Amino acid sequence: MLRWRLLFAAIIIAPLVGLVYADFHYNFGAPGILLMPLGLVAGLLAAGEVLDMLKGKGHDIVAWPVYAGITLILVAASAPLGWQLMGAEYPPDCPLGKLGWPLAAAALSVGLVFVGEMMRYKEPGGVIVNVALGMFATLYIGLLLTFVAELRLFDSNERGMAAIVSLLFITKLSDTGAYFVGKSLGRHKLAPRLSPGKTIEGAIGGIAAACLASWVFFQFIAPRIVGAETATAPLWGVLLYGAIIAVAGMLGDLSESLIKRDMERKDSSSWLPGLGGVLDILDSILAAAPAAYVCWAAGIV
Repeated sequence: MLRWRLLFAAIIIAPLVGLVYADFHYNFGAPGILLMPLGLVAGLLAAGEVLDMLKGKGHDIVAWPVYAGITLILVAASAPLGWQLMGAEYPPDCPLGKLGWPLAAAALSVGLVFVGEMMRYKEPGGVIVNVALGMFATLYIGLLLTFVAELRLFDSNERGMAAIVSLLFITKLSDTGAYFVGKSLGRHKLAPRLSPGKTIEGAIGGIAAACLASWVFFQFIAPRIVGAETATAPLWGVLLYGAIIAVAGMLGDLSESLIKRDMERKDSSSWLPGLGGVLDILDSILAAAPAAYVCWAAGIV
């Protein structure tokens, strides 16, 4: 299992690093333009896994409003790129700001879920549950992925790249630290009914790994992205950032475990041996992204 996990992780990481490099250096003046399609594809695949799990438990959700809603939300989150592609700055006095675009799209996506149910309505029973689950799938994936997009669009090409790379780097090293510490030292279960393999010792190891990863990132990687003169962050902020990302990521992991337990599924899908499905890869990132965005916006790092 570990061998497959490492193999498929390497297969995913190698092209992702190349795409990140290309988006940083060859983005046509619109940072994020090459990464946004990847985010959209990942979001739609994850939504498909959620819908499949729900269908397996007898919930007949109309799929097209979920896919359309997630697409609208993520395209709206990328709205500032339109100005940049035209060689203009995004208007600083725009009433919607940057987060207002995906928020408006999220509201529209709720309406689409209702429309989907209206189009097939025949008799009373189950409509409210279907609407609620459709909203859940749309907002769980689309709204949380918005913050991944907003991290890439944060402030400038350099700072935006540092923000999104820090999220991915710290989150995944935290996951790795929790996994190995839990395997070797874990004795006390963290949430035995939700995820029997997770331990308190593993959680502590994950937080420690995240703090170390955060220090490594801001000490050695960030200066290469934003420049040594501007890559300054207080040690307390660096360590706090790592701890916040770790805790948020663990909550995201446990949240997906809650969904899978309720749906009686081990993985969100089985097309990535050792890793599960797209949602199994994204779960910690989805929850950590809003926390990371707040940290960058608040100037903690």
